[in-house]
Amino acid sequence: MTVRRIVPNVDAGSEEAVGTNRDFYGLLGFEEVMDMGWVTTMASPANPTAQISFFTEERTAPVVPDLSVEVEDVDAVYARVVASGAEVVRDIRDEEWGVRRFFVRDPGGRVVNVLTHQGE
Repeated sequence: MTVRRIVPNVDAGSEEAVGTNRDFYGLLGFEEVMDMGWVTTMASPANPTAQISFFTEERTAPVVPDLSVEVEDVDAVYARVVASGAEVVRDIRDEEWGVRRFFVRDPGGRVVNVLTHQGE
């Protein structure tokens, strides 16, 4: 199995806080690469897998995940997670913005968004 990237997710709580974070991380060299209104992702231009995302809410799941892990085959990972007995917080599904994903709780209680970009 291949892990493509890991992205910390920050529950910013408001659009104003997202803007403040965008400005701050811009000082560190990050650039905005995605803004869906409720989630904004910043990335390093030199290393596009170095990212951080800021949420005002989670539109299709019960909680804002603590981090996102992009994998090569989300269905295979989902099968392993379910077989392990780990707590699935949100079942696997396709999202309208082109990802297939599920949420699982890690042993420390953090919620992990596990995803694959469709069509890749």
